[in-house]
Amino acid sequence: MVKKINRLVLTADGSHTIYVPEIDEHYHSVHGAVQESQHIFINYGFKFCKADPLHIFEVGYGTGLNALLTAVESMNGTREVSYTAIEKHPVEEHIVHKLNYQQFAGEKGAGLFSFLNSSRWGTMQRICRNFSIKKIESDLVAGSPEGAYDLIYFDAFGPEKQSEMWTQEIFEKISGITVSGGILVTYSAKGQVKRNLKCAGFEVELLPGPPGKRHVIRAIKI
Repeated sequence: MVKKINRLVLTADGSHTIYVPEIDEHYHSVHGAVQESQHIFINYGFKFCKADPLHIFEVGYGTGLNALLTAVESMNGTREVSYTAIEKHPVEEHIVHKLNYQQFAGEKGAGLFSFLNSSRWGTMQRICRNFSIKKIESDLVAGSPEGAYDLIYFDAFGPEKQSEMWTQEIFEKISGITVSGGILVTYSAKGQVKRNLKCAGFEVELLPGPPGKRHVIRAIKI
């Protein structure tokens, strides 16, 4: 059987995403990868969360786009940012090297993307003045994450494609590592996702989405 190869796709804002033919899914919105990440994870998450120092946990490191934009944003301030990301299937290096995210990172972030993706897995490493990252190659479904986090970026593949990542059990695991008053942001606003978050101890609000999305979720740990 011939393996279908993941391929780069240019989204509407000029930034890349990756198409995965096995599940007929893209890593980001085709309406704009950088635009989506900035809107949901940076504007609704990073900028909204006032924790200092700030501990972030990302579900689905993927291409490293969310981490890159967070590192760039952190350099505009003084708070120390510690970023932990879990990923079951790291993107192949030869694909990562072709992504054009450096073009969208500004002068400060021009060199950050290569540092992020060349950093060793399993070790917390400082990437710039006030941003450190630890990438974990692991399965959230089978394992249990550790730590205490102020902000959760929930960026798994969609519920239709990866339903096991959006269950109440998964959100209970996330709730267990989220501090009281901590924030979770995600692009999915499906009814079952909202109900599972509420059952796991979050207050859920719907916010206007980026192009292509009517609403997204921001949830607060009770």
